[in-house]
Amino acid sequence: MNIEMHSVVSSNVKEIGYDERSRTLRVGFKSGSIYEYSNVPSEKFRGLRDSVSKTTYLNQHIKGQYPYRKI
Repeated sequence: MNIEMHSVVSSNVKEIGYDERSRTLRVGFKSGSIYEYSNVPSEKFRGLRDSVSKTTYLNQHIKGQYPYRKI
């Protein structure tokens, strides 16, 4: 799956991307780790994209709420 990644301003998150068709959120961290979250609604991606703190939003609205895998 080819997900276009976009750099973000964050202390922890390096880049994010989203595939509308598969509802897959991809998050690249500054540590080098990349995670994909499944079945994420587009409004959650927009919330992450537009949030002041990407890490806080990710922790409060994505992690633990959607299946994920490290890639």
